[in-house]
This record gives sequence, structure tokens and C-alpha cells, in this order.
Amino acid sequence: MIESAGSKLRYVASGCVKSGEGDLAARLKAILEGLHEVITAHGPVEVAVEKVFVNVNPQSTLALGQARGTAICAAVLAGLPVAEYTALQVKQSVVGKGHAKKEQVQHMVRRLLALPGDPAPDAADALACAICHAHGRALGSVSTRGLRVKGGRLV
Repeated sequence: MIESAGSKLRYVASGCVKSGEGDLAARLKAILEGLHEVITAHGPVEVAVEKVFVNVNPQSTLALGQARGTAICAAVLAGLPVAEYTALQVKQSVVGKGHAKKEQVQHMVRRLLALPGDPAPDAADALACAICHAHGRALGSVSTRGLRVKGGRLV
């Protein structure tokens, strides 16, 4: 979770909601309840979620999609708008190239949020998604009239 004011970004919190053991319904419930607690504690006004693409392992992709859907439901139940971004968009926004490595994302998240150390890989991914959303909103407030996109950048 981050705060965004103009071009300034500030780290608020990051963590991991564990689904624990048990059947699928119980694990999804744990995710929904955990995210409800986070939303209640921090009061975000928007949510950004990374889009999921088919992986090498279809079972993993399906499980991730179900967890992602649960996260979206938690946001919608709290009345929050949800934005979705591809991994390519997130990496392009944070690192400057869409095929950046995880370590590059961690490093840039650390720099952009002035963190004392690199965040854990999962935290870095989530924070990078939030940064991408903040950058997108800031871009939306700037006139892009007369500009065009070339190589994923405004020119």
C-alpha cells in the first residue's frame, strides 16, 4: 500500500495474506477476510491488481486466478474501484522496460519509495503494481494532446 500526492510516493504498508491449509473454499475465505482486515485498517481509496496470464502449469494459473478474483471481490465489497495491469505494464512503469527481472523491480521499488532495503519479491510486485497505478493516474492528469506512443513511451 502506498500514498500518492502528485509525483510523490510514500510507502504505507505491505505484507502477505496467508490462505493456510484446507479446502479451496476455506482458503479463499481466509484471503477475503484477511484483505477485509487490511482494507479496514488502512482505508485505501483505490485498488490495483495484476492481471494473470496462463502459465506453464494450468493448475497454478487457475489457483492464482481464484485468489485474484477473491482479492477483487474484497475491494468491490468495500466499495473501492479496481484497476488491472499486466506484468508488462507494471515493469514498464516502474523499471522502464517491460521485461525487467524481479531484482530490478525490487531495486526500483526500493528507490521510488525510499525504503531502507529491497522489499521481499511478493511485496515488491504488489508495491510495483500500486506505483504503476499511481503513475497512470498522474499521467491521466497531464495533457497528452499532440503526443503519441512509441515503444511504450509518450513522444
